[in-house]
Parts: sequence; structure tokens; C-alpha cells
Amino acid sequence: MSRRPARRSARSAFRVAAATAAALTGVLALTSCSSTNPAETSGSSDSGYVAGTGESVSVPAAQRGSAINLKGADLNGKALDLASYRGKVVVLNVWGSWCGPCRAEADDFESVFQADQSKGVQFVGINTRDTQIDQAQQFVKTHGLTYPSFYDEDGSLLLQFPAGSLNPQAIPSTLILDREGRIAVRALQPLTSDQLSKLVAPVIAEKS
Repeated sequence: MSRRPARRSARSAFRVAAATAAALTGVLALTSCSSTNPAETSGSSDSGYVAGTGESVSVPAAQRGSAINLKGADLNGKALDLASYRGKVVVLNVWGSWCGPCRAEADDFESVFQADQSKGVQFVGINTRDTQIDQAQQFVKTHGLTYPSFYDEDGSLLLQFPAGSLNPQAIPSTLILDREGRIAVRALQPLTSDQLSKLVAPVIAEKS
């Protein structure tokens, strides 16, 4: 009797097992960096980090929508109103103290703010899904952030943005508003100081 069929069967079983293992590995890799459950994105663990699309999109002035209006409280409980910065280019950065990439880009954001604020640029953070405000306050202190941030514990502020303008599951993400408060740039990815400077510069150069 030939043993070839048995060998073929064994090889087939091995291939199926290998394919299954690869598929499971892929699923685990995806679930380790993404979540659609806000409860899973709270706290200090990096497991709640949700990767963005890795793209930056600039919107021509003629195609920009209405001004973004956002009101709330900052991390010290003081009133914060985005409309008070009309006439300035505003960099809105969505972050959380639990988010590793947010920690990685924080120092760069402060550096660009210090370099560009004299050019009529204002940075504003949106701290989201930090269930304990002292963690967000410690993040600001650790990175020496001198610009204000909205405290958005439950993510409700993000839902006030026009549909399609900001993915509330992409943390960190950044919007750059022109002097009229309209979205000029959207970046659903962590940014270095060089990347951020290159995105802000054309908006600064626009005639008011």
C-alpha cells in the first residue's frame, strides 16, 4: 500500500493550521491597536490607542465649511470658547494621557506653538476619555504644555464636529482652523514638529 495519500493529508492539515495561525495573529494585531468601545479607551493603558488613517488632508479655502464652534471647560474648570480665537490660526489637537503616541508628540506640539504663536497661531487641546482629570493635568505638567485644553471626559465634544470632519476614534488627531474658524487641514495621525510646521505654514500664509 502507498503512503502518499497519508502524506498529502498531513501536508494539507499543516497548511490549514499555518493559515489559521496567521489569520489569528492578524486579528490579534488589529485588536491590540483599535477599539470602538469608549470604555476601553479610558485609563492609563496604551491598549486604548486607536490608530488613525495615517493621512493629512488640506482643504482649499473655497471648499471649507462653516466655522467650528466649541464651548466647554478647560482642565482647571475655567470656561473655554473656541470663538474667542477668531482671527487666529488655531491648531486643535485631540489627545489623551492614556495614549502613547499622544505622549510622543506632545513636546513637538509645544515646540511648534512656541515658534508660531507670534505669527497669530493659537493651539488648543481636546483632552478626551480621561476619566480622572488629575491624569490629564499631570500630562500637561510633564510635557510643559502652555496652551489650554478642553476637558472632554466622555468624548461628547468630538461628536459636535461636522460629520466626516473628524474621526472621534482616531487618537491622536489634529485639525488646523483658518482665521475664520473653518477646517483647513485634518491629520488623523501622530505628527512630528516638522510635519506639523509644514501643515500650519500654508494656513498662516493665507490672507486674512
